[in-house]
Amino acid sequence: MGLSSALASAMSGLRANQAALSIVSSNVANSQTPGYVAQTPNQIEVTTGDFGSTAKTTGVSRDIDSYVQNQLRTETGGSGYADQTANILKQLQNVYGNPGGSGTLETALNNFTSSLQALSTSAGSSSAQTVAVGAAQALATQLNVTTKGIQSLRSNVEQDLGTSAQQANAAMNQIADINTKLQGLASTDPSAATLMDQRDQAINSLSKYVDVRVTTDGSNQANIYTTTGIQLVGAGLASQFSFTSAGALGATSLYNTDPAKSGVGAFNIKLPNGASIDVAGNSVVSSGQIAADLKLRDQTLVQAQTQVDQLAATMSSALSDKTTAGSTVSGPPAGFDIDLAGAQPGNTANFTYTDSTNTQRQITLVNVTDPAALPLQNATNANPMQIGVNFSGGMGAIASALNTALPGSHLTFSAAPSPATATTLRVTDDNSGLAKVNSASITKTITSLTSGSPQLPLFTDGSTALYTGAITASGSQMTGLAGRISVNPSLVTDPTKLSVYSTSPVTPTGDTTRSDYLYSQLTNTVFSYSPQTGLGSASQPFSGSVSNYLQQFLSVQSNASTQATQLQQGQSVVVSTLQAKFNSTSSVNLDSEMSNLIQLQNAYAANAHVMSVVQSMMTTLLQAQG
Repeated sequence: MGLSSALASAMSGLRANQAALSIVSSNVANSQTPGYVAQTPNQIEVTTGDFGSTAKTTGVSRDIDSYVQNQLRTETGGSGYADQTANILKQLQNVYGNPGGSGTLETALNNFTSSLQALSTSAGSSSAQTVAVGAAQALATQLNVTTKGIQSLRSNVEQDLGTSAQQANAAMNQIADINTKLQGLASTDPSAATLMDQRDQAINSLSKYVDVRVTTDGSNQANIYTTTGIQLVGAGLASQFSFTSAGALGATSLYNTDPAKSGVGAFNIKLPNGASIDVAGNSVVSSGQIAADLKLRDQTLVQAQTQVDQLAATMSSALSDKTTAGSTVSGPPAGFDIDLAGAQPGNTANFTYTDSTNTQRQITLVNVTDPAALPLQNATNANPMQIGVNFSGGMGAIASALNTALPGSHLTFSAAPSPATATTLRVTDDNSGLAKVNSASITKTITSLTSGSPQLPLFTDGSTALYTGAITASGSQMTGLAGRISVNPSLVTDPTKLSVYSTSPVTPTGDTTRSDYLYSQLTNTVFSYSPQTGLGSASQPFSGSVSNYLQQFLSVQSNASTQATQLQQGQSVVVSTLQAKFNSTSSVNLDSEMSNLIQLQNAYAANAHVMSVVQSMMTTLLQAQG
């Protein structure tokens, strides 16, 4: 029995050596195969019931560091996000151009203000008037071109969403298909190792587009979720992204959670149970290229458009709007009268008052002629607070609406008594001593080139309409204004109106009142800007001249592009480091395989020698018995 056991052990050793040799051969052959994970044989000792034991190969193990692999997938998603963000922001910088370069907003605005200054210096010469109109047209054109550039980037990002959805779907389908093939196979099965390599490659591809969290159950099924918990793959079932393009996007093409109101492509995920989820509205993904595309399309580039729209709106209003202080009502009760006659849709009346807590508050009364746009939305305890009413509705209706909208303010709104006009609104305290009206004013858009005032409707919304800040159910007139702004055609026809602001009496020759005013409004007058531009906040909005504002948002965008590039480079280093760390433990090491090959060669020779010795001993034994 001893010789038989020795022979069985030697034969099992040869079989184990052959299995190990096959694995070494496979490792060497696939040393350059992407995604291949080095394998090692699983060998166990089997008792023979006698002296010694045999060896048995039960399968293979993949030399994989799961912790590093999960880290690598997380950082791959971060890299996909950083790459796409840096790429688009770099292109946005190209749209804005280099500071001081030709064909930029900064240069166009500087040329326009310089032409206004030259117009005053030349005492309103006709050539200077023509140059100034031309500079205004160049500025309007540059705003139009900038808008086209921004919306082109949004359209490109929208198109990339469709491509990314297809790539992610292909990866998820592949993972689910491999899960099905792995059902019933042990993780140590040699054929399972190859399938798991392929599955890991598919998961790695998926992690470029979305953030993934992978769990593997006892039956070797990979279940994949986003970090927000949405299941992408469950066993043999895969979710599917669906994208319906909206075509080329414009400045008014904005995302809305209501599909009927949304102006961008619908991006949903359909779960295996048939449920469909809005990816953007439910923040399904937080990393990867798809997350970057959604943020760029719906937030980053929309904010960039808002910045140039705000520039166009402020510039237009700065030149055309006239603010008139209210008439004092001595009281008691004390307050002010303001005349709303001639106010255009979007024009505003402003009141400031001190409330019972000694806090100064501001109310902005907006002329809203579209009832579907009412009421205007305000944040909790907003200051200033916007209230929309139709100025043509009569003072009684306006006063009633304001008194209803401001309960507990200790303010009283009413139609001003005679001899005030029928379009005059009065605001006073309620004579309780708990509030004090500090100021009131009305801002109206001047519509005539020769109103007798230096204000000038120099820019228009499109070919003829004036920009007045109108608010309708479809949104604010400011949205997309930079793409529509142009120079008032009446001014293009008659550039002398850059100097002539009155026909009765006629503006004297050489009078620079209007050009001085226009120049000052663009370079010196301080305005506040919407926090939706990304500058300042609702409580502390950014304030500055038009030139200051332009420089500020260009600087912010430049810094954002620089930071995105730095993040991209840093993320690339992290991914490369983790990949190298993963490869060091999971990829084939040819030096180690050659060393293993020598060991196998020696072990094979030793087992063969044992068999030869056993055969010799058995022959001797048989001869002795014969």
